[in-house]
Amino acid sequence: MMIKKLMLPTFGLSLLLSYSLTFAVPEMLDRVVVVVDKSIITQSQLDMRMQEIALRAAQAGMRLPPEDVLKSQILDQLISETLQLNMAARYGVQISDAEINNTIEGIKSNNGWTDEQFAYEIAKEGSTLNEFRERIRKEMRVRNVSQGVVQNRIRISEQEISNFLKSADAQFWISPDYRLGHILVSLPPSPSNSELAEAEQKADRLYQQLLKGANFEELAIANSSGPSALNGGDLGFRKSGDLPTLFAEIAPTLQIGQVAPPARSQAGFHILKLKDKKGETKQIVSQVRVRHILIKPSAILDSKKAKAKLVDIRNQIVSGDGDFTDLAKDFSDDIGSKLQGGEMDWTTPETFVQEFASAIRNSKIGEISEPFETQFGWHILEVMERRQEDLTQEAIRHKARQMLTSRRFEDETQVWLQEMRDDAFIDIKI
Repeated sequence: MMIKKLMLPTFGLSLLLSYSLTFAVPEMLDRVVVVVDKSIITQSQLDMRMQEIALRAAQAGMRLPPEDVLKSQILDQLISETLQLNMAARYGVQISDAEINNTIEGIKSNNGWTDEQFAYEIAKEGSTLNEFRERIRKEMRVRNVSQGVVQNRIRISEQEISNFLKSADAQFWISPDYRLGHILVSLPPSPSNSELAEAEQKADRLYQQLLKGANFEELAIANSSGPSALNGGDLGFRKSGDLPTLFAEIAPTLQIGQVAPPARSQAGFHILKLKDKKGETKQIVSQVRVRHILIKPSAILDSKKAKAKLVDIRNQIVSGDGDFTDLAKDFSDDIGSKLQGGEMDWTTPETFVQEFASAIRNSKIGEISEPFETQFGWHILEVMERRQEDLTQEAIRHKARQMLTSRRFEDETQVWLQEMRDDAFIDIKI
């Protein structure tokens, strides 16, 4: 039985192996080949990496460059890895055992392996489980610090996003995938008036049947002259950029299950049905406008007294003896909102801690909640307004920013690595 090559969910074993800087070192005096600031790269590390590259090349049937060229390439790689690991140490980047366990479980799940099969694959690569775990930890540390630092270096302006969204590339990417049903009542190249009228009447007749519930696929098989007729007229999922211009104009106007009236082209009359749609960047969110009063417990005011104080404030508001805005300005411990009388901007409940979000969801508009406790202290709140907000454009721009960032990530990573090399003390001893 052929065993599959060990694969990780987000990075390959070959990449993980490339970070095995210190494992399986022979018990002998080792020679320092490179000094990188306060870290060292040893001969055994270099030899181990050379062996790993040779093994992978042999398995892939690739020819390697001359040894001196390969050695130079590998030393460059080891230096870059060491610089990134040093940076991770300075930033305090740590990977928990739980994260490593989750990664290993993902490996086994993706490959359909039992614990025994997984152990066999590890052994086949010449490693123990502990060594493999540490290689995962090292690779994740490098990945986390590089992503964190490099992404913070990349600046995407709003104008760049706008320009990108106007491009054909972006329009194709933004558009959803449409699954259309198609019936074509064809016309000859130069139809006579009678041929044109006859085709139009037939298309209208089919359309009326569909509006009354006729089966689209059956009508397509019996009546369509389109290339997908024998498939019930099903065109499959396609981006709007992959559809004929007429179809691309009609598809966005349809709801799933809706049939469009016959539309004319040179080929004839087309009847389209939107069977399904996916990948649409549509984001409608529920937002609320809330005001609240927070009383924080302190050395003088314990939790019980803080709650009692808030109960008194609430009673004043409910009875009409006190105004919410004035009382918030006088007593609320939330510096961010007290000057606005406790009011906060429009937002989604999910942006708050669980207890606050729950109170929002359970409150009616204009109702003063009972006091409730969060990690910040005791609160009362009033939901002033609710609305459904279309954030589709914001979501599209956010995705565009992510795409532009991703496109620059590789180049910026190389610039960052070169800057680190320029600033580092690197002494190559061979």
